[in-house]
Amino acid sequence: MFPISDDNPTLRTPVMTYLLLGIIAFVWFFVQKAGLDSVAMAASVCNWGMVPGELTGRAQLGFAVPLSRDLACIIDAEPTNILTPLTSMFLHGGWGHILGNCLFFWVFGNNVEDSMGRLRFVIFYLLCGLIAAGAHVAIDPASPVPTVGASGAISGVLGAYLVLYPRVRVNLLVPIFFILRIFQVPAWLVLIYWFGLQLLSGLPQLSPIRPDASGGVAVWAHIGGFVAGVVLIKLFENRNYTAQRTTWRHRLHPDHP
Repeated sequence: MFPISDDNPTLRTPVMTYLLLGIIAFVWFFVQKAGLDSVAMAASVCNWGMVPGELTGRAQLGFAVPLSRDLACIIDAEPTNILTPLTSMFLHGGWGHILGNCLFFWVFGNNVEDSMGRLRFVIFYLLCGLIAAGAHVAIDPASPVPTVGASGAISGVLGAYLVLYPRVRVNLLVPIFFILRIFQVPAWLVLIYWFGLQLLSGLPQLSPIRPDASGGVAVWAHIGGFVAGVVLIKLFENRNYTAQRTTWRHRLHPDHP
C-alpha cells in the first residue's frame, strides 16, 4: 500500500519540503546520474555514503565491498568520512528507493513543516537523519557496507506526524488482485503499521546469529529516526501554527476528527 495524499491542508507553502525534495532530485540526476552510469553511481555511494566501520575504525582498511562484478568500495580513512552521516541523506540506491522516500516525504512533510516553521523544520529533519545514522552505526558498528538514503530523516517526519495528527485521514493506494483501490484510513493506523514492519525487520539484527537478517536495509535507521521524531516534535512544534492549522482544518472538514 502507498500513501498518496491526506486530508490535512497547509496554511503556508512548504518551501523547505520542496527544497529538500529538489536537492534529493538534483543529486540523483546530476551526481548519481539517475542510476544509469554504474561508475558514477558507485563513486557517489562509496565516497559519500555512510560506512559505519569507517566512522568507528572497526572496519579493516583496504577491505573491498563488491557492488557488482567489476566495481567495489574500498574501506579507507579519508577525513571526509566524518561528513557522510549528512551527505548520505541525499543519496539513494535506485529508482524504487528514491521514489518511495520522496512519496512519503511529499505526503507527510508539508504538514510537519507547516506546524513548526521553515527553519525549525530543516533543523528537525537533519537532526532526525543524524540520529537515525547514529542508530544504524550503534547496531552494526563494524559494518563495511555503505548506507545511503533519506529514509532516516523522513522517518523522523513520520514520527512527528503521528504525534501531531494521528486521526487525520490518509488516502492509501492499495493493489487488490491487479486492481488499484483507494482507501481512507487514519494516519495513526498507517504510521503504526509502517513502524511495526520496521521493528519486525529489525529485531533479527539484534541476534548475533543473523546479523544481516534485514536483507541490507538499514531498518534501525528507520526506527531511530521515527523515535527521534516522536520525541523531538514537541520541542520543535510551533503551537501557534498548529492551533491555526487545527482551526482551519475543522472549517474545511467539520465532520472529520
